[in-house]
Amino acid sequence: MSSSWKAAGLTYNRYLAVAARVVRRSLKEQPRLQAERRGEMDLRFAKWTNGKQGENKSLANANASAMAEGSQEQQQ
Repeated sequence: MSSSWKAAGLTYNRYLAVAARVVRRSLKEQPRLQAERRGEMDLRFAKWTNGKQGENKSLANANASAMAEGSQEQQQ
């Protein structure tokens, strides 16, 4: 017997993300805001060179910059 999330074509991780979002949205105002803040992620990375850590950068910002540069190169 197959799981309903598999039948819907979702991965288990995607199923969990959808379920968590539904639960957060069903909460009252104050607990909902606290739960939404816990659900946010801020991934950071640093490039290491010669055994020294470089500057910490936000993955979201770095990805947006790379996408913007890539689209500019394609236009030329």
